[in-house]
Amino acid sequence: MNKAIQKIQDAIEPLRQEIINHKVYGVINDLEDLKIFMQFHVYAVWDFMSLLKSLQINLTCTSLPWFPVGSGNIRYLINEIVAGEESDVDHSGVRKSHFEMYLDAMDQCGADTAEIYSFVNALKAGEDLNAAYLTAGTPAEARAFVDFTFEIINSGQAHLQASTFTFGREDLIPNMFLSIVNDLNQKFPDQISLFKYYLDRHIEVDGDHHSHLALEMTADLCSDNQAYWEAAETASIESLKKRLLLWDGAFEMIKAKSLV
Repeated sequence: MNKAIQKIQDAIEPLRQEIINHKVYGVINDLEDLKIFMQFHVYAVWDFMSLLKSLQINLTCTSLPWFPVGSGNIRYLINEIVAGEESDVDHSGVRKSHFEMYLDAMDQCGADTAEIYSFVNALKAGEDLNAAYLTAGTPAEARAFVDFTFEIINSGQAHLQASTFTFGREDLIPNMFLSIVNDLNQKFPDQISLFKYYLDRHIEVDGDHHSHLALEMTADLCSDNQAYWEAAETASIESLKKRLLLWDGAFEMIKAKSLV
């Protein structure tokens, strides 16, 4: 394995373990708890796509007239990841993005999608992130998460975007959470099956094939530039810290619900 890749993986391992063992998983005891978790997590699913598309814009030609841009190998890697994330196959064989599949799962289980739709529609209407947060009533932890992602996007630096995508945006799904979802699916198959499908598909596509492509892309972009690798490590660490904060927000809201 590339030594620089291994160095980043070693540096982020404590944070990865914190995420895998986060207390939020221990308080998801029923369908209502899961709904709250999904209302936080959906922001990460959405801005993951924005981060991915920023890489495609930076690393391929997305304007006219067309010209070949950069490395053909990197173009191949990013385009393959985009195709899988933006037009995967849902449970019925219909082509959809993972974000759309997640929204379907939220609708099926009865999670509130009004907030995320309000947020996205405000952006579509031309509002900036801060205005969209206010329109939707986005929780502070989700704001911080999305703000950091867009700091990386707006940097215009492909090596930072790639490293954050590769190391900082792994949706680390612990076995405990999968077990919870499987148990809920057995009790409520008509409400959880789409979320279970999303998780299974995510593990199959993102956790295996795409992760290897992303590692290769990051290694190509950072190459032998030591400054790039150091910046990549810093960005990856910060991204995982923001994920912990997002999970903290979900935990606090679930706990508050249980006290009512």
